[in-house]
Amino acid sequence: MELVVSSQGVVRCLYEETLSLESLGTLRITRASHVEPDSAGKWHADLAPVDGPRLGPFDRRSEALTAEHDWIVQHRLA
Repeated sequence: MELVVSSQGVVRCLYEETLSLESLGTLRITRASHVEPDSAGKWHADLAPVDGPRLGPFDRRSEALTAEHDWIVQHRLA
């Protein structure tokens, strides 16, 4: 799990249950995307909540989740 700490002490990360984040202070968790199937059964990762693109289509949900994760790490945590 990658934590990014700003010079003001604000911690950002892609939420996982690897660490207990409550020990770092008050949490503010926000949705970064929606991963859902379309009418043809293809999967998309819609990153509109963070002003990002819609990724896909993918044959498998796991592919959409990987693309979602990679985009968030590269564009929102870097």
